[in-house]
Amino acid sequence: MSRKHFETDAIRTQINRTEFLEHSAPMYITSSFVFDDAEEMRAAFTGENPRNIYSRFTNPNTTEFVDKVCHMEGAQAGYAFATGMAAVFSSLAALLDSGDHIVSARSVFGSTHTLFTKYLPKWNIETSYFNVDQPQEIESLIRPTTKILFAETPTNPAVDILDLAYLGEVAKKHNLILVIDNCFATPYLQRPIEFGADLVIHSATKLMDGQGRVLGGITVGSEDLVNEIYLFSRNTGPAMSPFNAWILSKSLETLAVRMDRHCDNALKVATFLEEHPKINFVKYPFLKSHPQYEIAKKQMSQGGSILAFEIKGGVEAGRNFLNAVNLCSLTSNLGDTRTIVTHPASTTHSKLSVEDRLEVGISDGLVRVSIGLEHYEDIIADLKQALEA
Repeated sequence: MSRKHFETDAIRTQINRTEFLEHSAPMYITSSFVFDDAEEMRAAFTGENPRNIYSRFTNPNTTEFVDKVCHMEGAQAGYAFATGMAAVFSSLAALLDSGDHIVSARSVFGSTHTLFTKYLPKWNIETSYFNVDQPQEIESLIRPTTKILFAETPTNPAVDILDLAYLGEVAKKHNLILVIDNCFATPYLQRPIEFGADLVIHSATKLMDGQGRVLGGITVGSEDLVNEIYLFSRNTGPAMSPFNAWILSKSLETLAVRMDRHCDNALKVATFLEEHPKINFVKYPFLKSHPQYEIAKKQMSQGGSILAFEIKGGVEAGRNFLNAVNLCSLTSNLGDTRTIVTHPASTTHSKLSVEDRLEVGISDGLVRVSIGLEHYEDIIADLKQALEA
């Protein structure tokens, strides 16, 4: 679908200029839009005359943001949400009925897991999990009621890789809707639709914004599925704000140059960590030691900005490491200009049992690092002194 090179589409996909002939698209901070007469209003509400009616439905700023992501992902249509989790929930809720079944990779974002295990069962929607290192389990989990195959790759926080081509083949064979969370890779590094995905979801809060400023989410994919998601969202109200859409659309203009730097820094940091005596292992998609290295090379153009490593010494060593960092930030976000470190076992996944954590690759000493845009030597120096502290 992309008309030009990725970077050019990201910069030159814009809404029409107003009579003021502005070079940069303005913010449309308005809740609603006016009509010239009753007939125009009637035609707009029936869909005969597609146009902006109310910013919960569409807005020029959200339209520009969605159009850019559609070009990037090779998607037919999309809808922008207030947050990434609003995108996940609304996309599933729009397409699933009571009694339907989901097959999902076990390694998914914590809030997605909570959605699958706590909230969707209230509407008689069940989820079965397969392990990321055993995708051959998928077909044995499929039921007559299975409707969606869900996965994220790379996974959060263990940075595992799932074979998108294989998932696409299974989904097509069993007539399932393949939904891929592409947040960690971004469409600059990986385009799941090319491998058979029907829908692609992003937390735009992360690398799409890239500077830790605003919240946002987006789902793009086939027009018929997105239309169902749009109708559901139009009535339930999880829309992205025009201001956030304006910020995110501007952010996409620099996504390619930012990701190049993120990836270059991350590979250098991962290489350093792999040789450190206090590290058991490092997981970064473009390290040859990664268990799914060959799959990553097949479907990603670079390794991304996220890596995980295991410190010798378990939970206490992980906590001590976080307490010792100086340059890096301790926060729950990722995909920022600033490098961020987290210790899942003592923070985001501390409520899980040890067994449940291990099932998704979260050992006691696992640390996730979101590599920023600082000079890589300064990032390495901070991690080095923290490991030695």
